[in-house]
Amino acid sequence: MTRVRSLRWTTAAPLLALAVLSLTWGDKPKTAMVIVVGVFLAAGVLAAVHHAEVVAHRVGEPFGSLVLAVAVTIIEVALIVTLMISGGKETASLARDTVFAAAMITVNGILGISLLVAAFRDRVATFNAEGTGAALATVATLATLTLVLPRFTTGRPGPEFSGAQLAFAAIAALALYGLFVLMQTVRHRDYFLPADDDPAAADPEAHAPPPSNRSAGWSLGLLVVSLVAVVGLAKIESPAIEDGVAAAGAPQSAVGVVIALLVLLPETLAAVRAARRGRVQTSLNLSLGSAMASIGLTIPAIAVASIWLDGPLVLGLGPTQMVLLAITVMVGILTVVPGRATLQQAGVHLVLFAAFVFLAISP
Repeated sequence: MTRVRSLRWTTAAPLLALAVLSLTWGDKPKTAMVIVVGVFLAAGVLAAVHHAEVVAHRVGEPFGSLVLAVAVTIIEVALIVTLMISGGKETASLARDTVFAAAMITVNGILGISLLVAAFRDRVATFNAEGTGAALATVATLATLTLVLPRFTTGRPGPEFSGAQLAFAAIAALALYGLFVLMQTVRHRDYFLPADDDPAAADPEAHAPPPSNRSAGWSLGLLVVSLVAVVGLAKIESPAIEDGVAAAGAPQSAVGVVIALLVLLPETLAAVRAARRGRVQTSLNLSLGSAMASIGLTIPAIAVASIWLDGPLVLGLGPTQMVLLAITVMVGILTVVPGRATLQQAGVHLVLFAAFVFLAISP
């Protein structure tokens, strides 16, 4: 009976959230409706995590992590393009702010809290250094090519790429992401599976029979519906978030951070739940895979969209952001190279995440 109720709830929540989205889209809801939107936003997040786990169980790792990361990123890209089309010149730095926020949230926030949970559970979190290191190297390269170099190029004044430079960055980002997916899913799939001594081997759920193709297909469809609802409802909440940010005296860029936090909630919860079950590698696949997808898919999409968009496209990070990115990469290398992490590494990443959030609010 409990299982039936759970399935019914996770089926109804995405559909109801989508209905709320259709009723409130294009309007600035009042306080009561903002609360309702928030409730269904949370319900959509929880439903997305459930259906992502069903799909992941069916297709296995690392395909399950890839499905959730790519699904969230594609919808996130659509949201960014929509906001840039409707926002005009005021959204010139929206893509940069969103992509950088996603990178900091995933590499420091999601990775840090996953290691924290795993270290509390097993004292030492173990994972495959080969695959995790390759993922971090790809994230660092993508971030440098697309977010750091525009600050130093001279093709155009300001932190912008010229047309040719933007095209090169977009092609390079797609090539790197495509190469990584090939390595992750075909040539070196074993690098992204749990380490030999990973305690997931003792997890009975890891050996439970996978769902049927029909159940997995149904969950995949509801996962997409859930993610559409989550991103859309996050956009509906954005006016209230903007008012709150303005009342707190924080810069406009903080809005992007809050929205990115909402959009990445499904991946965060999925990663934490995996860490609680001892599946550290799954958590790391989710965190670094999401960062990589956010950069490797968003920048090419924005590059294509910039053909029709008016105004500049600001991609170069500021000095504070570049310092945070540099120390994140350095700390990330020291975390993943041993293939083992303790509470200390988790704490360092979480402090960096806290510094990013604090400086976004109080630059």
